Amino acid sequence: MSKILIVEDSAINRQILKKMLDQEYDIIEAVNGQEALDILKDEWFNLDLILLDIMMPVMDGYTFLSVIKDYPDYMTVPIIVTTSNDSEKDEIQALARGATDYIRKPYHWQIVKHRINNIISLRQTAAIFNLIKYDQLTGLYSKEYFYKMAAEEMETHPENTYDIICCDIENFSLVNDAYGYDTGNEILKCTASAVNSFLKDNILCTRLNSDIFVALLPHKELYDELFFTDLTNHINSCLTHCNIVLDYGIYQNSSSETSIYTACNRAMSVIEKVKGNFTKNYAFYDESFRKDKLFAQNITANMERALKDKEFKVYYQPKVDLKTGQMIGAEALVRWVSPIDGFMPPGQFIPLFEKNGFISELDCFVWEETCRFMRECHDQGLPKLPISVNVSRTDLYNLDVPKIVCHLTNKYQLDKKYLHLEITESAYNEHPEIILKVTSVLHDLGFILELDDFGTGYSSLNLLSEMSIDILKLDMRFAQNHTTNKRQNDILSFILDLAKRMGLVVISEGVETKEQADTLRDMGCGLAQGYYYSKPITQDEYKEMLMKLKGE
Repeated sequence: MSKILIVEDSAINRQILKKMLDQEYDIIEAVNGQEALDILKDEWFNLDLILLDIMMPVMDGYTFLSVIKDYPDYMTVPIIVTTSNDSEKDEIQALARGATDYIRKPYHWQIVKHRINNIISLRQTAAIFNLIKYDQLTGLYSKEYFYKMAAEEMETHPENTYDIICCDIENFSLVNDAYGYDTGNEILKCTASAVNSFLKDNILCTRLNSDIFVALLPHKELYDELFFTDLTNHINSCLTHCNIVLDYGIYQNSSSETSIYTACNRAMSVIEKVKGNFTKNYAFYDESFRKDKLFAQNITANMERALKDKEFKVYYQPKVDLKTGQMIGAEALVRWVSPIDGFMPPGQFIPLFEKNGFISELDCFVWEETCRFMRECHDQGLPKLPISVNVSRTDLYNLDVPKIVCHLTNKYQLDKKYLHLEITESAYNEHPEIILKVTSVLHDLGFILELDDFGTGYSSLNLLSEMSIDILKLDMRFAQNHTTNKRQNDILSFILDLAKRMGLVVISEGVETKEQADTLRDMGCGLAQGYYYSKPITQDEYKEMLMKLKGE
């Protein structure tokens, strides 16, 4: 019997589906997305279909679809999304995230059975064709045959260990765009032949995905940089149209105890460590990388729930006037306080959120919480000081930032001058026209704009001439290096003089010592922020500082 996984938090709905299907199918049940993920670890290869509800606790259907994109094996199982929501937008969103089909509740038993039968029939038919021994384009073994034969090799020789080498052509889509698909296919053929001939000791070799090649070899202890340089050179020597850049992932000491699917996925996943790195093009899968991946998976699985459960807290780091030492405002910074993992610094989750897009949802939370807190302080008669919030590049590309921040300042009856918006300099490098347009609108609306991390990119002077900004935030390295680096001192003096000529306020981040603060003040820097004055503090602690300021 074909096996179906029903992922549904409602016991009644699970029973309805089970009653419809258990005469023809073997049914497994899960009450949420996280439980379904746990089941997939052991059952993905046996499953023919997943029926996935969208609205569930712990992990909903959309999050489940996003998480399994990191697991190519799991993505081979067709998924029918089920929901009581009649919105076409939800259907489009589910299909865009990888769902195969979409069924609305209440269930019509004939529609459910026909759609399930059709999808499983198509999958089984495709599986028959997938058993073809050779990849038609490259002549290497097909992926399915490679998996089958590699598993048999490991099971037949359990005393042996093996290595998996994964080879990925970097930016292959650009090669297709530049030279055309016919040339792209010729490059794939040449690469396949070159990989197969260079790795003479390979037991099996396959094209795993579009431009990713995998070889199974007897284990050896040492692979050095010269080995992969020679392999890349050998591949390029076989090409006539262009030179390509290749990245390699290696999983060593694989045995029959580790499935071939897992071994290949690990070799492929570790390539992300060297993507775009021109100094090193290979990486080994190790325990630290595995822990990082599991940690990232855990964060992704829990981020939406954590926001809902108010585990994210907004802290405030004071900004001071370098001449008087008096607090003149603060920056809002988000922290994750997990009941399980404890206090997590932003460096552990912000980069991941910037990749998966959750940063925009989190930023909106910080913006509103900051506005609510300022309204509370104003109502209590505390000094009215501005607080800056971060606006990420993702926000500028995906959100209507002017509309959102105007709504918040109106909702909490705040003068726009109290909500400063920090735009990071690096956001300008990718789509400058978008950044310039949005910042111009924000500035015209009356918001104070701060250019964060100034001096870290290559576009700084262009930014000063083109972007509507009020405050420069110097990258912390200026504060921390200026006492020992004369050239850095000269650059800092130039920036401060230029800012003065342009009527811009300058604030230095990362001030940690009195010496740094005194030197920056003497050089003409107006404001500072850093641990010398205060670490990021809670709302209550910030209120206490406002009360002391009021008392003065």
